[in-house]
Amino acid sequence: MVRMTEAPPTGTTSRSPSRVRPRDRRVSGRIGAIAESATLKVDAKAKALKAEGRPVIGFGAGEPDFPTPAYVVEAAVDACRDPRNHRYTPAGGLPELRQAVADKTIRDSGLVVQPSQVVITNGGKQAIYEAFATMLDPGDEVIVPAPYWTTYPEAIQLAGGVTVPVLADETQEYKVTVEQLEAARTDRSKVLLFVSPSNPTGAVYTADEIRAIGRWVEDHGLWVLTDEIYEHLVYDDVETGSLPVLCPFLADHTVVVNGVAKTYAMTGWRVGWMIAPTDLAKAAANLQSHATSNVSNVAQRAALAAVSGDLAAVAEMKAAFDRRRRTIVSMLNEIDGVVCPMPKGAFYAYPAVRGLLGREYDGRVVDSSADLAEYILEQAEVAVVPGEAFGTPGYLRLSYALGDDDLVEGITRLQKLFA
Repeated sequence: MVRMTEAPPTGTTSRSPSRVRPRDRRVSGRIGAIAESATLKVDAKAKALKAEGRPVIGFGAGEPDFPTPAYVVEAAVDACRDPRNHRYTPAGGLPELRQAVADKTIRDSGLVVQPSQVVITNGGKQAIYEAFATMLDPGDEVIVPAPYWTTYPEAIQLAGGVTVPVLADETQEYKVTVEQLEAARTDRSKVLLFVSPSNPTGAVYTADEIRAIGRWVEDHGLWVLTDEIYEHLVYDDVETGSLPVLCPFLADHTVVVNGVAKTYAMTGWRVGWMIAPTDLAKAAANLQSHATSNVSNVAQRAALAAVSGDLAAVAEMKAAFDRRRRTIVSMLNEIDGVVCPMPKGAFYAYPAVRGLLGREYDGRVVDSSADLAEYILEQAEVAVVPGEAFGTPGYLRLSYALGDDDLVEGITRLQKLFA
């Protein structure tokens, strides 16, 4: 509704001198409450120090160190020359890409979806935001296993929802149980956020664990948002799968978020998607039509080539990540005071570092993992993300999506620092 008002008579004012002027409220409370992305903040600081000539090794950003496959880049070059891509296209995504994502989803996870259920977004983050925006009303609660990726609570808050964290520590391999989820459930619970493989921990739920959680969700009439961005990065032959495939009775109450960033080394291309029941997908596309219109057509054409191609490049990257995974965990566990479980997926190690806290280093007592991360950057020139960013103080997240030599050099610096 647009409200029309009459202007005050000339020479008068409608503002009382004692009242705060509207422009004195500079930033809205809703936006002012959002925390900066901790992972991007650490990555930016590391890059700034590198630009100053310091030999910083960054374990902060979850970004593959491989280039985007050449055939994907070529598709983007061709798209730049095609006048079709110089114009607006449907807000929900190129029809060809929506169809390709539906086909890819059937191929990779076994979930049968229609193109009308797919909304192409500006990266996975926008898909997550739009999913929560379409599902939540003010006060609705989202049960979020912790440690959690730093963006989830902010997206929930922007949608008017309430984050209810459920903690799983290293003794549980960072996986929550049905009993823990039930203890967190209230009359306001509406959505379970489910992430496997997990950022930040690399935890992967087994098929049986997923089925048990799915039955609990169905028993209590909840929705699920499942983030499958790391679906192809599972190690040690863990038997797992997509939640709506293992629990088909939840298919009409599940939103799947995914994208090309991690699988195809395309973090900078900013193409993700959400797959949802048709009414939610239409609502999300309507929201996007007012927020950003269509995703860049050139990036969409590149994503079309990626999801339509084979997974050879993915297999090559996975082999490298697997090798680095074993190296980083072995080296971290050699540090007295550090306990690092072996992650089964993604490309993150999430060591518990409580044994390093409360100690004095160079005349300085380090009491928190945030302080520890700062100390490590200052003294060892190694960038890591503290557990506070993921809802669990006392931990660090290290991405092993960097070169083998840098990985070994970075962890060797930590070993020397805490020897």
